[in-house]
Amino acid sequence: MSNRRNGRPTPRGLRILAAASAAIALVSGAAACGSSDTETTSDGKTVLRYQGWASEVTYPELAENLGYFQKVSLKWVGDTTSGPQDIQSAATGQTEYGGAFNGAIVKLAAANSPIKAVTGYYGADPETYTGYYVLDGSPIRSARDLIGKKVGMNTLGAHHEFVVREWLSQQGLTADEIKQVELIVVPPVNTEQALRSGQIDVGALQKVFRDRAVDRGGIRPLFTDESLFGAFTYGSYVFRNDFIDKHKDAVADFVQGTARALRWAQTTPRAEVIEKFKSIINGRGRNENTELTKYWKSTSVAGPGGVIADKEIQLWIDWLVRNGELAQGALKSTDLYTNEFNPYSNGTYPSDSGSNGQALGPAK
Repeated sequence: MSNRRNGRPTPRGLRILAAASAAIALVSGAAACGSSDTETTSDGKTVLRYQGWASEVTYPELAENLGYFQKVSLKWVGDTTSGPQDIQSAATGQTEYGGAFNGAIVKLAAANSPIKAVTGYYGADPETYTGYYVLDGSPIRSARDLIGKKVGMNTLGAHHEFVVREWLSQQGLTADEIKQVELIVVPPVNTEQALRSGQIDVGALQKVFRDRAVDRGGIRPLFTDESLFGAFTYGSYVFRNDFIDKHKDAVADFVQGTARALRWAQTTPRAEVIEKFKSIINGRGRNENTELTKYWKSTSVAGPGGVIADKEIQLWIDWLVRNGELAQGALKSTDLYTNEFNPYSNGTYPSDSGSNGQALGPAK
């Protein structure tokens, strides 16, 4: 399900591919939205189809395990390794919701795909982040040193590409200079090897791949995504607008449950969260292992319970406008997300019994 491919496409080729993919998604979405019927369980719950991530627990899955959903039931239809692919599946009616980098959400919305972000689910903080690493002996010390060099990342058109280009821009490179930095698709499992063998000059490393590479030594971070904006939510879950209109109660239940699960993970000791993840993975029968759970350090979500900050969407609208990919005023951030259903959006949240409000504690 990944958009990975070998070779380096030209910037013009990337734009053509992105436009073609968006057009296909839009046409397919119109057909899917008009023909699919929403499934319900025997006790009347709305079934939400979704894609998971192998050997990982998503926050909606955590919410279901914790018993936070009352009106929806999740139906796993397979795994994905690509955020842009995941939200395209939601936009085309193959699933009910999907999650991706906010910049990818803005790009899909710019192609007239009727989707809306409802809660954040990943980001960067001092504990959980993506580092862009070079070898210890590399002469690369600044953004300008990257001109003519290769940067390896898991996919194009998503988080890593946007972050690299944003960092280069913040460091003063011109648009023409940024185009001279080569972005290469490298599977995460091969990124460290590609960096150490000299196939790429910079490698984007996160989670277990970063920790293992750092433990082996010989590399140093050129910059991190957390260094750009500090604690910042980078990705959100989306639904189609028509689904929200027709199944508002189901979406509201999904958001409140997912938000509470996120908040649970933000305020619960790390060891306890990891044990819960292991229990969920072991109990769902997908032929996975729990090895990756020990590398979980934080939710990395900036807002309590995934509340979306306007800047987390507006930033990427501005980015596309600045790079000539979107006309000024073509999109309004407030049309692309809503905190309407998030119980944390007003600074308090209901207790697990649903009877009382509590002040928010500090996020972890």
